[in-house]
Amino acid sequence: MESAKHAGDAAVAVSKAYGVETMFTLSGGHVFPLYDGAVHEGMRILDVRHEQSAVFAAEATARLTRRPGLAVLTAGPGITNGVSGVATAHFNGSPVVVLGGRAPQSRWGSGALQEMDHPPLLAPITKLAFTASDAESVGQDVELAFRTALAPHRGPVFLDVYMDHLFSPSPIHDVETQTPSPLEPDPDALASIARLIAEAERPVLVLGSDVWMDRAEEAARDFAETWRLPVIPNGQGRGILPAGHELLVTRARGLALGQADLVIVIGTPLDFRLGYGWFGGKDGAPLAKVVHIADAPSQLATHMQPAASAAGDLSVVFWSLGTACGEAGVKPDRHAAWLARLSETAAAAIAGDAGLLAADSDPIHPMRIYGELARVLDDDAVVIGDGGDFVSYAGKYVEPRRPGNWLDPGPYGCLGTGLGYSIAARLARPSSQVVLLLGDGAAGFSLMDVDTLVRHNLPVVMICGNNGMWGLEKHPMQLLYGYDVAAELQPNCRYDQVVTALGGGGELVTKPSEIGPALRRAFDSGVPYLVNIATDPQIAYPRNTTGV
Repeated sequence: MESAKHAGDAAVAVSKAYGVETMFTLSGGHVFPLYDGAVHEGMRILDVRHEQSAVFAAEATARLTRRPGLAVLTAGPGITNGVSGVATAHFNGSPVVVLGGRAPQSRWGSGALQEMDHPPLLAPITKLAFTASDAESVGQDVELAFRTALAPHRGPVFLDVYMDHLFSPSPIHDVETQTPSPLEPDPDALASIARLIAEAERPVLVLGSDVWMDRAEEAARDFAETWRLPVIPNGQGRGILPAGHELLVTRARGLALGQADLVIVIGTPLDFRLGYGWFGGKDGAPLAKVVHIADAPSQLATHMQPAASAAGDLSVVFWSLGTACGEAGVKPDRHAAWLARLSETAAAAIAGDAGLLAADSDPIHPMRIYGELARVLDDDAVVIGDGGDFVSYAGKYVEPRRPGNWLDPGPYGCLGTGLGYSIAARLARPSSQVVLLLGDGAAGFSLMDVDTLVRHNLPVVMICGNNGMWGLEKHPMQLLYGYDVAAELQPNCRYDQVVTALGGGGELVTKPSEIGPALRRAFDSGVPYLVNIATDPQIAYPRNTTGV
């Protein structure tokens, strides 16, 4: 017998209207009506083993599908366990709605189970954090949450509901979903930027995650190709220009950003990943002029003064800036020699990697893993990175062939995203390979959620670079102090056996020649499968900065 309509039904009906297909959660009594609503409304419920994975899965859903993600967390520790996921969504600009349970209003202040005022905790890392005022307002409040999460600049919203309100009758709220009106960029600002491009001899175009999230990838590629601008992608900007594209100069990044005279950064912050916005100055070159373009004024840099900046819908930005470049008389031939130099440098770097990507060294060099992986990845594979040193190699040697197929934790740098991201990727891209690259340190944060993959029949190939330590900390600590502490992990720990114990498959690889066959077995298995590869602990990723 179907139960009466309650606030849980109202909340789920609004969520469905905004395109949500899956509710990510971990069971809790405070939110039972939301589960009941999902059953009534035909929404998939996917339950995980740690609340952080629920929020990470919702966030990855938003980043892969460019529709809002939904996580439902029970009161108190259910919500505090999800805070790192919410913070990650905040730094990534991911439209996620987190619906939380809340101790009953009728018992508020008397010490009810898991009684906690959540919104003040979530407020600094959300666009909006609030409590529904009563049962009848829940539908309207959930609509406000989704509308706010989707408005530029996108981001997470938190809404909790008193338990007694959630169980109470509530009208179903009629929703008229509205796509936010495109924000028009200032034409004068774009004209100024076009003049800077016309004057530049060594320009570089940096494409960030918001280019993908703003559905501007085609406009971005057309702009780069029309004006022959060398491109360095950042985050989910990877794949907008596919691997092998003549304008893609990722492997000449040091030269490009060190000797550019103009760097145009679009859709990503001027944070530690981009030297805080300071470019040029290498080998006697003057500092570069910097242009910063974002999807909303709130995202423009304030810690430094760009030569020019603009904000608006990024598709409109690329189209309008292209027109402005034509009016400003931009001549691609002016920087043709610069592009040729960067292309030659990138080609030389790629050629120079061939030896290590095929290295037969024992212990295994991490780069050999990526050499083998490249041979078995499909064009539409979704690759997920969760780790430090091991995943840093992925950022350098795994070049996506399509946009929207790369996920990493983003600028917040939170480990433990991998299993939640994998869950979402398998649902969002059911016909694609899903590959999770795990450092052995990162594996410790979320490997229990392999159980979630198994229970919900979600095959994912996991590759663990196992060097038995916190490599991102051990090597710098030795450099600073001559010793290290709190940086050791168990050598050759059998993470693969954890996966097999949870119902998946896996194996330990200790020889370079074993990597390729193991990867093929993993892809052919049809189950969650971990290839646990023992790598050389003496090899450190050659980074130029710790990001501090």
